[in-house]
Amino acid sequence: MFTGIIESIGTVDSFKLRGDEWRLKVRCPALDMADVQLGDSIAVNGCCLTVTQFSDDSFCADVSNESISLTTFQYLQAGAKVNLEKALTPQTRLGGHLVSGHVDGVGDLLSQDNDGGSWRLTVRVPDALARYIAQKGSVCIDGASLTVNTVEGACFSVNIIPHTQQATIIHTYRVGQRINIEVDLIARYLERLVLGERASSATSAEGLTRAFLADHGFDS
Repeated sequence: MFTGIIESIGTVDSFKLRGDEWRLKVRCPALDMADVQLGDSIAVNGCCLTVTQFSDDSFCADVSNESISLTTFQYLQAGAKVNLEKALTPQTRLGGHLVSGHVDGVGDLLSQDNDGGSWRLTVRVPDALARYIAQKGSVCIDGASLTVNTVEGACFSVNIIPHTQQATIIHTYRVGQRINIEVDLIARYLERLVLGERASSATSAEGLTRAFLADHGFDS
């Protein structure tokens, strides 16, 4: 588990296919590696990876084909900057929100506008994820915990304060950028609970529909 508070920005040293899986090596001189052990988890752009090798200023992790297919890792190249966060501990301050590090899908950055001293980003997500994103709820973009400002269909906006711009790779974003999205854990589990017995037969595309809610006494 993670908090969505980015600890450091790393640089991809290499990303190569080894057998049936990919091996990622990240240089991270600003990340405190003193308490890292083999098998620990580090979120890279919001994707939870297991440390298979490490030094004082770098670590390696294996990346499955499943992870590549669901994340922006399919576009990752040597030299790319990445957000990093070590797994939380019982003593960690939960400054963001509970983040699993299991990326749900890839969104598209539609616009990036100045909003006072902040930036306002508008992002479009796959239709299947849109129902989990709510105004003033939480969303994770490339591992960074953010508050949703507005929602319209499959699009939502967030404000990025100057500190977050500089402490994450968000300052490198350009319109058209593809970004990792993890929706709020609570929203996903709440849907399963409301579906009840129907959850075992509902497809991921169906989920919680207006018709289902109406049939069970929920007013629009």
